[in-house]
Formats: sequence, structure tokens, C-alpha cells
Amino acid sequence: MHLHAVPGRMPAPPSEPAETLRQLIAEGVTWGDSTAWLPQLPPKSVDLFFTSPPYADQRAYSRIHPDRYVEWFLPYARAMYDATSDTGSLVINIKNRVAKSGPLRGQRHPYVFQLVLALQNMGWRWVEEYIWQKPNAIPGKFGPRTKDAFEHVFHFARGQKPYFDLDAVRVPYKTTADEIARRKLDTNGRRTTEAGFGRDRVTTYRHGGADPGNVIAVSQTYNQHRGVAHTAPMPEGLAEFFIKALSPEGGVVIDPFAGGGTTSVVARRHGRQAGGVELHEEFAIEARRRIAADIADDIPGHAVGFSA
Repeated sequence: MHLHAVPGRMPAPPSEPAETLRQLIAEGVTWGDSTAWLPQLPPKSVDLFFTSPPYADQRAYSRIHPDRYVEWFLPYARAMYDATSDTGSLVINIKNRVAKSGPLRGQRHPYVFQLVLALQNMGWRWVEEYIWQKPNAIPGKFGPRTKDAFEHVFHFARGQKPYFDLDAVRVPYKTTADEIARRKLDTNGRRTTEAGFGRDRVTTYRHGGADPGNVIAVSQTYNQHRGVAHTAPMPEGLAEFFIKALSPEGGVVIDPFAGGGTTSVVARRHGRQAGGVELHEEFAIEARRRIAADIADDIPGHAVGFSA
């Protein structure tokens, strides 16, 4: 796809912050530059920024050298911090790179971890690191290493008590129904053993599902043949997990690197007010078409064991 990212032609955000947010939500994905749109958002107006920014030195449409990645990303992070509510969060899906040049050539470049430290220094609270496990990771030639089968997903919060709904992302128990019924009759609660404190079996099975943990298995999505034309499509299962866990129904979800519009499609499907900004006009047009049609991913794009 030939891309047209011509800053001079891009629509500028409205002068009024409230109108900026209204337009983003109304359009779903807006063609524009996030360096212009994010600072125009009303302070503390966003419940969740969920995004997968261009990885360092990865895509032909956005080359960012890993040595300069942190410097490139920080203005976006600053603007998102100002626009995030006190209970709001920022979730970043990002991937390691092997350096192609310089003194680290052939080694894993630490730009991902340098970014985490920089965001903490900015004031973002690093809540958790999740691992996106890709059961169908693409095979290939990777030198003296196996194929990439996971990516990082970092959760940052603005305040000390971010919104978090564990019940929204619970997974089915692996224990059999008979065993669950038996354990519910246990009235002895937590038991101390020589190894320490054991689980409280009285309450473990009263939640309707198990804690999914911080390793999320979601197959990569290959959906260009279904009309999702972006070359780096986000699987809906990954977006769904974080949108349901970290934003309330009716809350505001924004993706500053909207790409094919997955964040907006999934967030709207689950009752959130969602919008995004996309630098390339063709992708923005395609994303709005996808939002209008609510095109679902391939079935493998949904999280393994995750109840919708």
C-alpha cells in the first residue's frame, strides 16, 4: 500500500479541548498527527490509552532507530499523562529488536526497558508487565536464537488506584466441577503448613472463574484477506483483555497509533467511548470502514481461555 503522510494536508485538531475529544470519539479513528491531537485533549478526560506504537526500526512506514526511540516517544507520553484521569491507565504493546548496526549489532537492544524507566521518571506508575504469548508465531531465520514468540505489554497508571476489573477477564477454572463443589464445602479456610500459608479454599471458587495471570496467549491475526489492510494488525483478543480490565463501561478509550482501528472496534463493541489518531490517511479510512462494519478478526485472534 502506498501511504500518504503529508503533514501539510492533515486536519488540525479543534481549538477547544472538549471538541477535540468529541471528534475523536465520533469518528472512531481520525486522520492526523498525535503530536498535535494529544495535547489538545481535556485534562484527565481519558480512562485508558491502549496502543501499540511503531516498534523501533521495524516498519517501512515508520523507521525509528532504537537509539532514538525513547526521545521520540516521550512527547506522546507527556501528552497522554496530562489527559489521563486519576484512575486511568496507559497500556503499551511493544517488541524487542535485535540491533542492526552500532556497537550493539547482533544483540537485543534495550530500548524497551529504557522506555519503561523513562516513563517512570516522567511520573507514570509501572503497575505490571504482561507477556503476550503468540502460539502461532511466524517461523523464520533469527540467527543464534529461536523465533520471537512473545511481546511485552506494559501497564502504567497515573495514580495509585487505577481502575481494575479482574472479574471482567477471569478464565474458566481448570479444576473439575466435582472437585470445585467439594472444595466449596470446606469451612476450614486458609491452612498453615510447614511450607507457609496455603490457599484459602473456601473463597477460591466463589469468583466464577480463575485469575488469568499476566501471560496472555493470543494468536497473531492474519486478516488482510478479510479487508483489514494494515500490515501490523492488533489481534482483537489482546485489546479486549485490557479494555475490559482497565476501563469501565462507558469510559473513554483512546489509541494514539490507531492503525487498522482494532482498539476502537473492540472498545465500542464493549460499550466504551473510543477514538484514535492515525498518521496515514489510507489506514484511517480503512479503520473507519472497519468500525462501521464492526469486522471481527479471524477466530485465532481471540485469547485462549478468555471468556468474552
